[in-house]
Amino acid sequence: MEKYDVIVIGAGVVGAFVARNLARYSLKTLVIEKDSDVGNETSMANSAIAHSGYDPLPGSKKAYFNRRGNFLLREIVNDLEVPYEENGSLTVAFDDEEVRLLLKLLERGKENKVDVRLVEGIELFKMEPHLNHEAKAALYAPTAGIINPFLLTSRAFENALNNGVELHLDEEVLSLDYKKEKYLIETNKAHYETSYVFDCAGLNSAKIVSFLQEPSFMIKPRKGEYYVFDHFSPDYIHHTLFPLPSKKGKGILVARTTSNNYLMGPSSEETSFSDKSTDKWTLEEVKKAGLRLVSSFPFQEMIRVFSGLRATPSTHDFIVEELERFPGFFVLGGIESPGLVSAPALGEYAVETLLKRRKTLTENPNYSPKVRHYLDLNKMSASEREELLLQHPEYGEIVCVCEGISKGEILDIFKRSLPCKTLKALKKRTRVGFGKCQGGFCRSKTLPLLASLLQQELNEVAYDESKEAYLPYSKGQEK
Repeated sequence: MEKYDVIVIGAGVVGAFVARNLARYSLKTLVIEKDSDVGNETSMANSAIAHSGYDPLPGSKKAYFNRRGNFLLREIVNDLEVPYEENGSLTVAFDDEEVRLLLKLLERGKENKVDVRLVEGIELFKMEPHLNHEAKAALYAPTAGIINPFLLTSRAFENALNNGVELHLDEEVLSLDYKKEKYLIETNKAHYETSYVFDCAGLNSAKIVSFLQEPSFMIKPRKGEYYVFDHFSPDYIHHTLFPLPSKKGKGILVARTTSNNYLMGPSSEETSFSDKSTDKWTLEEVKKAGLRLVSSFPFQEMIRVFSGLRATPSTHDFIVEELERFPGFFVLGGIESPGLVSAPALGEYAVETLLKRRKTLTENPNYSPKVRHYLDLNKMSASEREELLLQHPEYGEIVCVCEGISKGEILDIFKRSLPCKTLKALKKRTRVGFGKCQGGFCRSKTLPLLASLLQQELNEVAYDESKEAYLPYSKGQEK
């Protein structure tokens, strides 16, 4: 029976920021994740948007955590070196009725204390030249942004591990009990005892609660299908473009990403907990809705489609609570959109709630909010690259031509605290295989390199789910 002060269940973006905030204090903290990598579910398959916060219902948990997270994110992206751009969003109206709804959104934004204003006419098309010319007006939210969701999650975890948090991957919670003011957790690998639990299990958050009691909420998986386009032009779309929101969500958007790719989506359909398929008919509807925002779009630049599942709660709001009958058990569930931008604020909440329970926490004297610097060859001048290659020639060996990723950048990933156990994990950390060929050319280089680094045979390297035996990554010491 291993004993911890705090156990976090789930290693998505919410679990990442709970862990990172707990790492500020001298606590023995463990994160348990059933998948082979962090951020492997909703946290990686989303619109990569840092929402401004004008849309959530005033007074709701979504409204508070969205607005607070948007504020916190600006410092966090510098500490974690996460690509982020505050490019603003435009929510577009096409007729008089939609303009009336837009004005209601404007009032809601002001009530949520978010910077928003109405734009129309010449100003609107100056801001977004490729916008459908039938557009009548738009709600402009300048504090909305785009962010790399893969790196937001992985680097928050890297920072948490560097500061003493432990992470167990490929480990699933099988049961949970409460006895003598302690939580007893059984997984497929071990047994644990802890005083505090944070349920950040995403789609499975209600399942985790059900080990203790009948959940007061339900989670319905809602699938969103997307198109991904190559980085054909960084100036084709400047802002994130939204239609007016509906009961199904914020609607099908058109957005640039921090890598200058473009996204169109998502659809919104209730489905099962395992359905991540895409289909021709749904994608046709996504295309139709996207072309309402941008009347002309180069679909010949489309490089893939994908889908993601979001945890839609029956409460229509984030579930952020301590279970009344189980002190020290905190639920952070139903974190659908705007969950990505809300995660830093939810991590902040985790420490605040723990302080209410423990009254005092001893600060970690060695805590640092920053990760070790990442070299990005694409942002270096010719002279800087020359100097680097003289000392580290491995940075001159390009493995992924589409994205310009070097062997040196891949080797650096394996000198850090966060494990990288699969091809997909490497892809999320470095963008290897994210380009136009989708790994068709670079796979012949990345596979042998990854096999060597993992000390596996070529046919043992997993694309996604790890085949490795249990291996705990403790104390976060960099190699």
